[in-house]
Amino acid sequence: MKIELFIPCFIDQLFPDTAFNTVKVLEKAGCTVEYNPNQTCCGQPAFNAGFWDEAKEIGGKFLNDFSEDKYIVSPSASCTGMVINYYNDLFTNTAVHNRCRNIQSNIHELSDFLVNVIKRDYFGAELEGRAVYHDSCAGLRECKIKAEPRQLLSKVLGLDLVELKDNETCCGFGGTFSVKFDAISSAMAQQKVENALAVDAEYIISTDASCLLQLQGYIDKNNLPIKTIHLVDVLASGWGNI
Repeated sequence: MKIELFIPCFIDQLFPDTAFNTVKVLEKAGCTVEYNPNQTCCGQPAFNAGFWDEAKEIGGKFLNDFSEDKYIVSPSASCTGMVINYYNDLFTNTAVHNRCRNIQSNIHELSDFLVNVIKRDYFGAELEGRAVYHDSCAGLRECKIKAEPRQLLSKVLGLDLVELKDNETCCGFGGTFSVKFDAISSAMAQQKVENALAVDAEYIISTDASCLLQLQGYIDKNNLPIKTIHLVDVLASGWGNI
């Protein structure tokens, strides 16, 4: 199966290894991965900040950068959710209405694609330790993903996955929310990390690098004995360089 890979700007700039591991996992799943180097942003930062004209311009480029007839896979529930849910506000009843609908129906967050589309959940991954999974707001509410990441993690050799208290509560990132309301944002990150430490977790795993950046920032500031890791980095561990 040929798929097109969407790497959000956040991962491109800050977590390039996660992008490479996404390719490795997809190729191990039997996919031929195509990557358009002209791709940039989905427009979410501008959209969330209220700059809809700018978001529409960026989103229009996104629609031109990807095909209508191939699966599009991304290691980000946040950006996938933006395209699926909020492009309706930007492109309904426009000249690209039909193209937008076709792309919306083809784009998938990685765990959703692996479990629900190509029916693969085992990759020979190995990671020793206890972990919790953090349900990102976008993954849970926009992409309707809950069981899929847990199914994938249940097949990782050596990983003890335990449930996180209040795991459906936001980590406090929320894009510009973490800048505008930094005190509240930090308190939310603190609560999330403390809940993970309460069950002796060594890792916090999620589908969204933005959530992990938020939590890792709090962890580093307070020198806590836990680390964050993206779902795809877990799936690529034990059999390839990460």
